Amino acid sequence: MPETLAEHGRGGDEDWAAHLERERRRYEDGEARLPDAADADARQRQLTRLGNAAGGAGLTLLMQGRPGEAGEWFRRAASRYRESFADAPPESWGRPLGAMKALVLAGDRPGAEGAARWALAGGAADAPSAVGRYAAVVALLVLGDDELARLHADAIRIRDDFPHDVGDALAYIAARDIVGYAAAIRSVLASFEARDEYLEDLPVADTALVLQALARERGLDVPLSSRLLPPA
Repeated sequence: MPETLAEHGRGGDEDWAAHLERERRRYEDGEARLPDAADADARQRQLTRLGNAAGGAGLTLLMQGRPGEAGEWFRRAASRYRESFADAPPESWGRPLGAMKALVLAGDRPGAEGAARWALAGGAADAPSAVGRYAAVVALLVLGDDELARLHADAIRIRDDFPHDVGDALAYIAARDIVGYAAAIRSVLASFEARDEYLEDLPVADTALVLQALARERGLDVPLSSRLLPPA
């Protein structure tokens, strides 16, 4: 599969500097219009948008080969997601999931572990939704509880409301199965390559990046090549 994809790190014809400027503007404009605590619902929604914009800025910086600067924006995204969670509707597991992903991409191990404990303390492992259980799997992998992570991954990988290849990749990471993981992560990347729409309109395989970071911690090294991945 990788040999059919665009050359690693090229990013196609994307103008990443323009993408970064757009995400920065979104963040700054959103921050200027952040409602006060009296309007809790409007505030939590705006905080989530700020988290998305900050995460988008982090991704654009990764694609430009600037991981140090990216980490600053990813930590900002995680902070905004966490701030939004208190007043979020029930089952808003995308917030802790987004925070964990951002901190994993930032290479912030203590921060990621803190977000993982927060997700589990909030009940992600008992959530009925696939997203909640996904958050639990990521949290358990971050904390190194691979045995329990595999149980949760096995539960979501067979659900019709969750991408099977992502579930497979999580399960194989937890099992430290390099053969299974290689097939699953290449399928995840291929699914991103086939998309027409991306989070924050940024053509980046962010889920693959997070999975690769978790896999590498366990010695699972699967080289990937794609215009949707940053420079090596």
